[in-house]
Amino acid sequence: MNKISIGQYLPYDTFIHRLDPRVKIIGIFAFIITIFFVDNLINFIPFVILVGLMVHIGKIPIKSVVKSLKPLIFIIVITAVINLFTTPGNVLLKVGPLNITDEGIYRTAFTMLRLILIIISTSILTYTTSPMELTYGLEKLFSPLKRFGFPAGELAMMISISLRFIPTLFDEANKIKMAQMARGADFESGNIINRAVSMVPLLVPLFLNSFNRSDELATAMEARLYRIGEERTKLNEIFMDKTDYLTLFLFLGFCLVIIVLRYI
Repeated sequence: MNKISIGQYLPYDTFIHRLDPRVKIIGIFAFIITIFFVDNLINFIPFVILVGLMVHIGKIPIKSVVKSLKPLIFIIVITAVINLFTTPGNVLLKVGPLNITDEGIYRTAFTMLRLILIIISTSILTYTTSPMELTYGLEKLFSPLKRFGFPAGELAMMISISLRFIPTLFDEANKIKMAQMARGADFESGNIINRAVSMVPLLVPLFLNSFNRSDELATAMEARLYRIGEERTKLNEIFMDKTDYLTLFLFLGFCLVIIVLRYI
């Protein structure tokens, strides 16, 4: 579980932690969209500075930032390799039938930086926003759709529960793996087929425990009189103040400027 950042919350008292969850959700969503309007490495500098400021203001340890990249490092590497060997341009090096071009190196660096910024910005959201705040924020954002029959509260609850139990499931998987290895199970030797077969003793109890945990959660929710479609009261209501509106305005303004400069 120590390698998984998604769903983990760092309970600090910082400016970013105190922001309304709707501001953070909209801001990160706009940030990710704006990244796709960047067309060269130089224009990534403002994004790198902004992410660095958010990490510093939120008091997020660098170790936690690196940890957020580890689960997706395979996807980053595969994407980089595909761009490196499939982008046409001036050939710098031949590796068998494949060519490494100057444009390929540039495109690889460009794609990797984009993915890293997206992953870190998303991790900042979960590090600085508790699952309950995420639920409230999503429910408030989706609430205008209720008049069209959209299940805003149920969707927000599903997302928050999913985020909450990601670290729990990984922790459970690690415990089962250690227990199976103590009984002589081998998860690392052999070819890919043997490794896949060896995962069965890990996956079966993990799924069974997950079903049991979900059943216990459903029973607990029913015992607390949770009913689908019914309006729920909240212990702590969320409200946007002047600081939230100003922060959202500045963040969206930054994204708008980047998009406008893309077409100038």
